[in-house]
Amino acid sequence: MRRLLLMFAVTAPLLAACASSDDIRNRPLSANPSAFIAAEIGFARLAQDKGQWTAFRETAAPEAVMFVPQRVKARDWLKSQKDPAEAVKWQPHAVYVSCDGNAGATTGAWQKAGENGYFTTVWLRDPKKGDLLWTLDHGDTLTTPREAPDFIASKQATCGSPGVGVEGGTEGEDRMIGLSPDQTLSWTSTVRADKSRRVTIRLWDGAQMATVIDDQVAAPNQP
Repeated sequence: MRRLLLMFAVTAPLLAACASSDDIRNRPLSANPSAFIAAEIGFARLAQDKGQWTAFRETAAPEAVMFVPQRVKARDWLKSQKDPAEAVKWQPHAVYVSCDGNAGATTGAWQKAGENGYFTTVWLRDPKKGDLLWTLDHGDTLTTPREAPDFIASKQATCGSPGVGVEGGTEGEDRMIGLSPDQTLSWTSTVRADKSRRVTIRLWDGAQMATVIDDQVAAPNQP
């Protein structure tokens, strides 16, 4: 974890310095991918300091959703949850950010009680206060842990108006689609009747909404 933070701190300025002049001109000054990494790291630290579900409650947007495995409104579900004795630990591995810097998705690895898994979090900037709050959170277990990268990957959407279309769904599915204010980042979450789900993050690359995260979670084992 410490190695990741140090590498990000060192490489982020270098990556920014290497960006082409065209890229710099096309980026709003408020866009800052490192802010989303900082929000995720702060979220993870809060879980260790104050408790797992306390951290989720304190950082959730009013409309935030999570999966248990059905979709639930996070703030309602979290009201009755007591913090476990051991909080899950997690580390971001990559961040994908809208052109305007008002939305982003982080993904990485988690560990708890000998188990390993991955997570994806979607963040939105509060338009009044400027704080980053999570609006979607999900993950799953893995038989093989995700390998920690040498540095945290970062990718930002191309600026411009993509004119995003709305995907069609299948009858009986619980599907929700979210968009950044500038429509350059989208997230689609689908829960099927068997409680399997899929979370897809797409980023505008100047020609299309390219898929950057495609998480698929199998239906839970039935007793």
